[in-house]
Amino acid sequence: MDSHRVVVVGYDNAELVDIACVTSALALANRLGADPRYELVFANVSGDPVRCETGLSLAAQARLDAIRHADTVIVSGGDGHRAAARDAELVRQVRRLAAGANRVASVCTGATVLAAARLLDGRRATTHWLYAAELERSYPRVRVDPAPIFVRDGAVATSGGVTASLDLTLAFIEEDHGAELARWVAMGMVTYLQRPGNQAQMSVFTSAPRPDHATLRLVIDHVVAHPDADLSVPAIAAHAGVSTRQLTRLFREHAGETPASAVRRMRLEIAARLAATTDLSLSQIAHRCGFRSAETLRQAFAARFGVSPRRFRSTQVRSPS
Repeated sequence: MDSHRVVVVGYDNAELVDIACVTSALALANRLGADPRYELVFANVSGDPVRCETGLSLAAQARLDAIRHADTVIVSGGDGHRAAARDAELVRQVRRLAAGANRVASVCTGATVLAAARLLDGRRATTHWLYAAELERSYPRVRVDPAPIFVRDGAVATSGGVTASLDLTLAFIEEDHGAELARWVAMGMVTYLQRPGNQAQMSVFTSAPRPDHATLRLVIDHVVAHPDADLSVPAIAAHAGVSTRQLTRLFREHAGETPASAVRRMRLEIAARLAATTDLSLSQIAHRCGFRSAETLRQAFAARFGVSPRRFRSTQVRSPS
């Protein structure tokens, strides 16, 4: 095989970083000796320049209908993903190319296009956490998991927010050429040597939208400010001045979860934040977040995020203090 053809699919209002993370990593792999080399083709339906979210234009190298074969197909994400999923010709061409490809993938909201092409039916998939619920509502045959940074289900892969595409691309490079080349590409791009695909898209500030209901906002603010306090349902109901029954109803109606599950989720997200940004021991983090011990925290953390807090901490880049 002389080359491995990678077709990156774009459309108007695609996110430029979604495209560049993929193409830059593969181009660097070529410079570092990938054999076979990656042949990169950026294509869209019309062959005209793509106007990206930023307002910059990116020249397409080919029309999708002119491409006869692709080894890997990667659909970009961006604000234009809904319109792209409604573009019958774009969806048809993605489905056609996918049928003959070894791998099919999406970056961020590009999963919407794969779902529209029925390529995610019955598969586990991810997307940016902010759009996960929308993807699940619009395409009920897709088993949406908003937590991981990327998901592989057979020959189809989906990734979370923009930079998660780099993690997925590094995984592809390792699959094609081995861990050593993937390591050198990661070092060359000054990024994580390798983040596991099941690492979570987690942050206490971004995991869920802030509810409109005043009582829930009061409770959530209390939990975030005092994660080590008594946060049993009776205790937080008393703090909010409502009955436990009313509090449970409000959480189910406005947050889609019980008060207890919301408290556990927020405690774990705060623990993740502390693990990523401080040098506190896991015992100290457990105490601050209301867990009985470091082991209790470890078990809950791994159950929710698919990785231990120690492993998660080892993948994070600390901000200088």
